[in-house]
Amino acid sequence: MHTEFDVIVVGAGHAGCEAALASARMGMSTALLTINLDTIAQMSCNPAIGGLAKGQLVREIDALGGEMAKVTDETGIQFRMLNTKKGPAVHSPRAQADKKAYQVSMKKRVESQNNLFLRQEIVDDLIIDNNKVAGIIGQSGLKYKARAIILTTGTFLKGLIHIGEFITSGGRIGELSSEKLSDSLRRIGFEVGRLKTGTPPRLNGRTINYKILTPQYGDDYPQPFSFSTEKIVCTQVPCYITYTNPDTHKIITANLSRAPLYTGQIKSVGPRYCPSLEDKIVRFSGKDQHQVFLEPEGLDTLEVYCNGISTSMPHDVQEAIVHSIAGLESAEIVRYGYAIEYDFVPPTQLRPSLETKLTENLFHAGQINGTSGYEEAAAQGIMAGINAALKIQGKEPFILDRSEAYIGVLIDDLVTKGTQEPYRMFTSRAEYRLLLRHDNADRRLMKYGYRYGLIAEQQWHKLQEKERSITEILTYLDKKMAGQDTLTKILSRPDTTFDDVLNLDTDLSQRRISKEVKEQVEIEVKYKGYIERQQIQIEKFKKMEDYKIPPWLDYQNISELRKEARQKLFQIRPVSLAQASRISGVSPADISILMIYLAGKLKKHRES
Repeated sequence: MHTEFDVIVVGAGHAGCEAALASARMGMSTALLTINLDTIAQMSCNPAIGGLAKGQLVREIDALGGEMAKVTDETGIQFRMLNTKKGPAVHSPRAQADKKAYQVSMKKRVESQNNLFLRQEIVDDLIIDNNKVAGIIGQSGLKYKARAIILTTGTFLKGLIHIGEFITSGGRIGELSSEKLSDSLRRIGFEVGRLKTGTPPRLNGRTINYKILTPQYGDDYPQPFSFSTEKIVCTQVPCYITYTNPDTHKIITANLSRAPLYTGQIKSVGPRYCPSLEDKIVRFSGKDQHQVFLEPEGLDTLEVYCNGISTSMPHDVQEAIVHSIAGLESAEIVRYGYAIEYDFVPPTQLRPSLETKLTENLFHAGQINGTSGYEEAAAQGIMAGINAALKIQGKEPFILDRSEAYIGVLIDDLVTKGTQEPYRMFTSRAEYRLLLRHDNADRRLMKYGYRYGLIAEQQWHKLQEKERSITEILTYLDKKMAGQDTLTKILSRPDTTFDDVLNLDTDLSQRRISKEVKEQVEIEVKYKGYIERQQIQIEKFKKMEDYKIPPWLDYQNISELRKEARQKLFQIRPVSLAQASRISGVSPADISILMIYLAGKLKKHRES
């Protein structure tokens, strides 16, 4: 019986799959343990990937060698580029996925991966040896040994489901929860908190009156998520839009006394930016309608996801809510909405590598860190998988900073600031978003995927050729004149496109230039001034980021620091002066004191 591995990944959701695949591809013998093998990579909530800022995360995962983008391209049934009327910094790809096809495709990739072993197992306990994790104990009594363990438990740690007064344990409706693992974490010494999320009812599409609804179609020419996908070939379908109305809101208001969110039955904090319908009605009482986005769950099912009406109201109230909405008057609910409370481990207990500070070789990724969303989970998963492998190999951890990737922003926010509610990524969280666009994720990050063996030679050479082409064309535009101006100056005009420039120059028009290269050249020319200013800001940021703080520093002995600053710095243990400056409760004056103290301390340390 094979029970000894280099890496064990607990949980096979979006974080777990990316973590396990990365670890195995880096040569680690990897076990992926999950409560149910039939629900690997299941989309617990809406059948969609990407969106504002989330689309950037997916493309970054792809550039590092992950699978989420490829699976989305293979199973996506509607693709849209969001925010196209705004600048390229906030353009974000989004796709509706065939929910079951996505799950099957990801499971197949996991099953066929060399060095990766699947087991259906509930994990009850961690084995700790001298403050290092050494393995796990399954509910079956089996002990599995490992050199590193990654916990990607999603909503399954003591999951508690609410529909009105009805309460049941479960990680998802109809599925078991993990009841003992978070107790094990508490015994080790971890702080464990509680969060809440929710999901809306699903409907039988045959009973929806689509004739009176507004269809929303995808883009005419769908843009793939993965840099390795040539073309989207899956059948494309529309979504539909409807709205709640005053009658809907009256139903909810009249039944708030039965809402678990308001009776005290639910005690945890839910996602601020994706509230339940009853929460929206209370918080935005002056608004007489809210959008409901009807999303098909797949090509081979009539099930429809009602995005916008997440609820934990009783069954009869959910029926009344749905039937009050235009187009849904006769709609049949096939799955009721529900709320779920679950345990999480506040992420300030992690290093930037996603390894826990308390227990060596133990990594956390996904919702266990307080995040929400498939994309945030998958991004943490691939980083944890890479870092677990690097730790075993005795190599330096792989840490992306805020100037390199949305993934860097995500992880830095979590480990530096923590979160009191389910964390969601937004473009506004990224200070350098003009440089962290979805379209250049390969140019920013593929070098790392290639370094760690997660990007194939062919894909790497393709990027090198793309870079050469971009450089050659930019040089050509700088030198070639058209009338009194260079082609660069002409292209920099707001109303001029790259295709307009092609019409001005015969030599350029005869070259075979890919759409992706045209896009990169046009952005670099048009936003050159802004990009240069942001790069100057990054250089200043890098100086602070490169000012490392030694792990042995005792903050309690720096009497000049305020008490709050000492406490926060001791808790977070920042790895650099830049990270220290982002800690809530640490002032610029504290940073100045810390810098002066460090300079003197490091000098003495070197002399000794």
